[in-house]
Amino acid sequence: MKSSRNSLRGMVYASMFGALTAVGAYITIPLQPVPITLQTLFTNLAGALLGGYLGALSQLVYILLGVMGLPVFAGGKAGVGVLFGPTGGYLIGFVLGAYLMGKMIEMRQQAGFGWIVLALGVGHVVVYGLGIIQLSAVAHLSAAKALAVGVLPFLPGDILKILVAVFLTLKLRDYIKL
Repeated sequence: MKSSRNSLRGMVYASMFGALTAVGAYITIPLQPVPITLQTLFTNLAGALLGGYLGALSQLVYILLGVMGLPVFAGGKAGVGVLFGPTGGYLIGFVLGAYLMGKMIEMRQQAGFGWIVLALGVGHVVVYGLGIIQLSAVAHLSAAKALAVGVLPFLPGDILKILVAVFLTLKLRDYIKL
């Protein structure tokens, strides 16, 4: 019997969430060097609804679309160079963050509000951590400055996106059959 992680339905969901993350890149508030987008909302939902493996796969699909040249990264950017630019760490963080979010939620039979908030928060720490490491290195910023421009402006919106993702997860998880 196939596991859910290799099922056609699981692959379709992973592809769908990869595409939704791409759409989220176009809903943006342009800041420099890192814009505010809705990408993390879909990263949250991918991890929470699809689990660790498929959630990470969805974000890998998203990154591969951009690396192949489709303009799916924030600001309509594309290409492998984006992965080596100031926002590349965040993109890699999407994959690892979604994986961790999903694995944490998988640890509970029917994860409740508080556990899902914790899982998504931990996933965001991974995204932020990888993001500011690369931002600091590429933009030649101190860790404090990278934190100030690469995390602090995003906290209010990301808290709101986490709460929306938790609400949607609690409403939709019984309908997502893998």
